[in-house]
Amino acid sequence: MQTVVKKWFRDKESGFLDNGGGPDIMVSKSDLVNCAFLKVGATVEFECYADKRGLIAKKVKLSNQKRSQQGIRSNKPYRPGVMT
Repeated sequence: MQTVVKKWFRDKESGFLDNGGGPDIMVSKSDLVNCAFLKVGATVEFECYADKRGLIAKKVKLSNQKRSQQGIRSNKPYRPGVMT
């Protein structure tokens, strides 16, 4: 499945994925593949399982769609900004 990260709690090392109109899908840091945490709004791919606590995401990884968008952004020339 593919969806967007709805919430991520760094202190709890867990969060929730958007499930359209249904209940949110829980995700834990231990189920992340090749990353240490998730950012809200990031697109992820995962496997979904039912548990007594609700829906659980397993084998969660960043979507290729998100990576290709980052590649497009990196082609823009670097323009230094002013920090205030």
